[in-house]
Amino acid sequence: MNFRTFLLIGQGVLLAAHCFLYFTAARFFRITSPGYRIALGCLLAFLSVSFLLASYVAHMQESPFTRAFYIFGGVWLGTSLSLLMAAIAAWLIVLPAGLAGYGIRRELVGGALLCLALAYSAYGVWNAFHPQVKNVQVTIKNLPESWKGRTIVQLSDVHLGHVFRAGFLKRIVGMVNSLHPDMVVITGDLFDGMDGALPELAGPLKDLHAPYGIYFVTGNHETYLGVDKVYPIMKEAGVTVLNDEVRELDGLQLAGISYPQRGQTKVAGNVLKSIPGFVPGRPTVLLYHAPVGIDAARAAGVSLQLSGHTHKGQIFPFGYITSKMYDGYDYGLHTIGDYSIYTSDGAGAWGPPMRTGNTPEIVDIQLD
Repeated sequence: MNFRTFLLIGQGVLLAAHCFLYFTAARFFRITSPGYRIALGCLLAFLSVSFLLASYVAHMQESPFTRAFYIFGGVWLGTSLSLLMAAIAAWLIVLPAGLAGYGIRRELVGGALLCLALAYSAYGVWNAFHPQVKNVQVTIKNLPESWKGRTIVQLSDVHLGHVFRAGFLKRIVGMVNSLHPDMVVITGDLFDGMDGALPELAGPLKDLHAPYGIYFVTGNHETYLGVDKVYPIMKEAGVTVLNDEVRELDGLQLAGISYPQRGQTKVAGNVLKSIPGFVPGRPTVLLYHAPVGIDAARAAGVSLQLSGHTHKGQIFPFGYITSKMYDGYDYGLHTIGDYSIYTSDGAGAWGPPMRTGNTPEIVDIQLD
């Protein structure tokens, strides 16, 4: 399926969902006036395309207006899903009650569920801007004594761009520094794929402190933006880019595999085995944006893979979909023999600046 077909299908689904919202609102709140019905229909028709339109406008020109329009479209996109679930719940209440002979005032049911959906969405917006520290302990076979008890802080999927700005990253940097990490790794999608004042957005990275360094691998959004634009910015910020490279750090191998460009395929474990300087059998931490290629990474002798990408669905109930898509590796720590993988749900958000399915996180990993 090409990108244009995907957009058409997605927009068709959104339009159908907004038609359902129109029908539900008209029935539950007894909207009978032709004028009000036309106004409601036009409003919902516009809202159904608002995020797609805002994405296009913001991509064409960066300005306070286009940013505000993009944020509005994103918030509405997330809110519309909450309203859709509320509308379905409303019908599931009133239809069985009606069949059973119970008279329920639809406007009361609709009003209560509308308020709940709006409150749930407002919480989701607040939640998206307040990442929490997640503490994880990982046992690595033959870990050098010099690394026992040391910590790696993982950042993933910050998505700096129209919504998450330099101030958000500055707050994250402060939280990371307060953990006093020995190493910081950024596992892709630091940027949201927009062009513009990227050095300014990434500027707070200069204030990160870790004795073993700060390392970065690209995610899919960096490939949309253009990795040739990203690499100089990261270098200027004092961050080491690992582009299919291995570094030896006091007996621990750190490997970074970049995300494949469009039209390419890449299996991180297979790439790792072909990198000059890689020593099979030495304790190895692999940075790769997506939680895929588990078998190949294990076969290559990876001790710990750090990934992101999935957002754990970001908005309820999409977490069930990502769990199926990634065979349960879409979030958290999983261990198979001597191999472990931790998939972060990310520190930021993409599209709707909203998190109703989980809490954004900064991952503090203690090695043992």
